[in-house]
Amino acid sequence: MNKAVLSNWPLFFGLTMIMVGNGLQGTLLGVRASLEGFDALTTGFIMSFYYFGFLLGSWLSPRFIRNVGHIRVFAALASLASTTVLIHGIVVDPWIWCIIRIFTGFSYAGLYIVIESWLNDASDNKSRGRVMAAYMFLCYLGMILGQLLMNIASPNDMELFVITSILVSLALLPISLSTRPAPVLKVPKVINIRELYRQSPLGVVGMAVSGMIVSVLFSIGPVYTTTIGYDVSQTSFFIAFLILGGICGQVPIGWLSDRFDRRLVLTGVMLFIGVLSSIAYLAPANNIPLAYVLIFFLGCLTLTIYSLALAHTNDHLEKEQIMSASASMVLANGAGASISPILVSFLMENVGIEAFYSTISVISFCMFVFALYRMGTSESVPLEHQGAYILTPMRASMPMTETMMKEQDASTAEKTAETP
Repeated sequence: MNKAVLSNWPLFFGLTMIMVGNGLQGTLLGVRASLEGFDALTTGFIMSFYYFGFLLGSWLSPRFIRNVGHIRVFAALASLASTTVLIHGIVVDPWIWCIIRIFTGFSYAGLYIVIESWLNDASDNKSRGRVMAAYMFLCYLGMILGQLLMNIASPNDMELFVITSILVSLALLPISLSTRPAPVLKVPKVINIRELYRQSPLGVVGMAVSGMIVSVLFSIGPVYTTTIGYDVSQTSFFIAFLILGGICGQVPIGWLSDRFDRRLVLTGVMLFIGVLSSIAYLAPANNIPLAYVLIFFLGCLTLTIYSLALAHTNDHLEKEQIMSASASMVLANGAGASISPILVSFLMENVGIEAFYSTISVISFCMFVFALYRMGTSESVPLEHQGAYILTPMRASMPMTETMMKEQDASTAEKTAETP
């Protein structure tokens, strides 16, 4: 295994524990809310408040890190995340859960930023590809393991909340004892989102749509499956197949993105998401194998929108603008993620449970039409000027965006060198 990966094992261990805990907690709360009799709209608010907290943490955490350092911030936020999950199990009240979810989202945003900025500083051009690959693998592996842990105890009891708390607490140990010097984290100047939209309308809207669809699948998915009669095991595998699809879809979508007009690839992805979600809407709810197949392929497509929109946006920016634009891109994604669980849960409550898939279908087809419009009214970026598609986690903060940009520069340079 690469030396850069091995030398950063405390960061990767901490990342894995955090991803397992976060994956378990998200599904657990959706299932527990349904079992407690919370209506869909209330659960939608609970889930959305996580993304509000995540946005707040993405904005404030870099400033905390700059003032007191990576390790202190990591220790404080890990303690906060570990405590908040226990409160969910002790006090089962929707209003308390809403408030606690803000602190949970805030905590996880800061934890990701600490790990990502540290990994960014620890990797160079030669090792960055392997470090990125390890990062992506552990993100998805941790999320899948979190789903599988749903099956070891009843969501009605405290055990799963305690396990989540233990996992996040364990992430503290190797990072707190690490002797590696912490990097200096720069807080970039933010490009106004209106200015960014003028430069890349399709990229900004695509980032928002990515947040809307992915947050619905992960936040409201467990509520949907529990409501239609899935047991805990079936619900956990439903989300696991979604994540597995996301892993499998990255390489083929990325390959197409680097060889064809990126707008065309994004347009095709949105069309197929609309078609698949329409099929899922029409399919019998009790056909669980079919549901697993459909959610797998939805994962293949939906979890690549972020990377496609990010790459497309960067194709329209100067190199020195990319880091400054990353904060606005995270904001666009987070804004979509904050709104859509409330919207979908409201429709599920007032129209019917089928609104889970039908809303995703409508959002996808609207994005498909907008992408077609942009293709007809603007010039495409020549293939030789497109940056390389870089695999991106479902939620990327500004430090990870910087890491991806460096990897993209290296990949693009390599691709250019190979061109005769």
